Amino acid sequence: MLTVIKSSFIDYKLTILRNKKTPSSLFRQTMNETSYLIAAEALKHLKFKNISIQTPLKKCSGKVLSKSIVVVPILRAGLGLIEGFLKFLPNAEKGHIGLYRDEETYKPVEYLCKLPKVKNKFFIVLDPMLATGNSSIEAINLIKRSGVQISNIMLVSLLAAPEGLSNIKKTHPSLKLFTASIDKGLNKNKFIIPGLGDAGDRYMGT
Repeated sequence: MLTVIKSSFIDYKLTILRNKKTPSSLFRQTMNETSYLIAAEALKHLKFKNISIQTPLKKCSGKVLSKSIVVVPILRAGLGLIEGFLKFLPNAEKGHIGLYRDEETYKPVEYLCKLPKVKNKFFIVLDPMLATGNSSIEAINLIKRSGVQISNIMLVSLLAAPEGLSNIKKTHPSLKLFTASIDKGLNKNKFIIPGLGDAGDRYMGT
């Protein structure tokens, strides 16, 4: 299930991120701010259950999350989306998946996978730049191999290429997927066009 999160304010923030003249400090700040906007929309789709609570005056009904949440950024760029999710979900656990792209094969190479216990938990995977989709697919496969069903995984990106979306739909057709923009496509080096360059480098200032 693909959801494109659209608003003029998100477009405004994306314009800052896309601009090659944006300095690293402003890029990092804007990415963090955009993570709040994306998280606010994506988190609406979590499952909740009803409970009864006592206010200072009387009992009333309320809602709590049906499952504990684990937020998993794909390093490094995924760190640029984590702030908004953790501010809204301060009790969420964190995992980390480290992947780098082989520049000849464009396939992801794993160098880190640290996940908490998975029973009765919902995983939110953060991958800002969904280009070929290979890194996201590999991260989801790692989580699934740890015992998590695809119904308990959500993938959140900032920008996506049609090629990546098609690849993920073919591999994990029932995955919940959120992005703020579907860009034109990929260039010969498998970077998103128009995109915003290397999100990890720009966010880290490297």
